[in-house]
Amino acid sequence: MIKNLQVEDLPSPKTEEWKYTNLSRSLGDLKDIKPQAPAEMLIYKNSGKLCEKPEELVWTAIDGEHQNPRLKIVLEDDADLTLIEIHQGTGAYWKNMSTEIIIGANARLNHIRIQEDSVQAVHTNMVHIAMERGSYLNSFSLNIGGKLTRHDIHAVLNGENIECNLNGVNLLRGAQHGDTTIVMEHVEPHSRSNQFYRTILNDAARGVFQGKVHVHKSAQETDARQLSNSIMLSDKCEMDTKPELEIYADNVKCSHGATCGQLGEDALFYLQTRGLNEFQARSLLMQAFVDEVVDNVSRETLREHIKEIMGKWLIC
Repeated sequence: MIKNLQVEDLPSPKTEEWKYTNLSRSLGDLKDIKPQAPAEMLIYKNSGKLCEKPEELVWTAIDGEHQNPRLKIVLEDDADLTLIEIHQGTGAYWKNMSTEIIIGANARLNHIRIQEDSVQAVHTNMVHIAMERGSYLNSFSLNIGGKLTRHDIHAVLNGENIECNLNGVNLLRGAQHGDTTIVMEHVEPHSRSNQFYRTILNDAARGVFQGKVHVHKSAQETDARQLSNSIMLSDKCEMDTKPELEIYADNVKCSHGATCGQLGEDALFYLQTRGLNEFQARSLLMQAFVDEVVDNVSRETLREHIKEIMGKWLIC
């Protein structure tokens, strides 16, 4: 058992915010891990700062570590940044991360997060986002590693004319458990948000998507969309989806949708009649399924890099 931790005090499915993630059970399998002092990283961009080249941040871990990384991203008014955040590691470890993102008025952030942790690792990431008038966020997250992962996002849109896009792809196999939980709060009028996630599961993997849009009474003319699509390649895998809309304004456009299913037999048959074998046809359909999310990444070079990573998973 992890030293200096009381497992009974950790979040469990009895806690609504952690309904589908049994953290204490997974951590109980990690032996003799000692917590480390927090590793803190601050990325601060002054008002009007335009960063033409993407910045890259890499978090690594090794067997036996209990990390507590702290990342704070601050963009003052009119700043512009593209950030690539990469997670890697070897062995069994717990990366328990906290991220705070503050985006000033008319500032723009493109945030690409690639999580390729060890398949023995536990990765929990609590993210809080605060956005001001006229700001823009385009976020993409690829979750492909980890034994148990939890990406928990709370975004607060504090001003008018904000656009917040949260996109993600989860590729899970074996006994992996991947959980994405989002609360999107619209506080002021005339803002837009979009949650678009797609998941592919194989073997006995389990995926979770919990997405909530909270429209405050003051947030008239909100435009909020939410969509989770999943493909299940095995009869032993599981996908839990919980979309929510909590609306207190009366002049809004809000939607949510969720689908879970297998690859379409008609589409597979059609591709095979055009000369592809079954493996090629399945791979092509899965690639097209996830590429639609990746196409929301703004930079072409980053899109191609992400598709290359996903392609290695899809052909295994």
